Amino acid sequence: MSTPHFTLYSRSYCHLCEDMLQALLALRAADEGDAGWFTVDVIDVDADPGLVAKYDELVPVLTGNKNGQEAMQLCHYFLDQESVNRFLND
Repeated sequence: MSTPHFTLYSRSYCHLCEDMLQALLALRAADEGDAGWFTVDVIDVDADPGLVAKYDELVPVLTGNKNGQEAMQLCHYFLDQESVNRFLND
């Protein structure tokens, strides 16, 4: 089984983006060493016109993938901890 991986689509000077990242990192710190351990990448949507077109008004957007499956969108604007936990535990 591969390590669950999250991608946070974000932008500079976005307080919601920073809040979501901090909430996700706090969740990781609380679960480190358990089956819920995961990795996170932060992608600046403004660096890619395709990402701006896809996520512009939704930022921050959190997607997750594991076990080689396609990434799935889990939440936007605020961390949906229930959705993240469900993703980690499925």
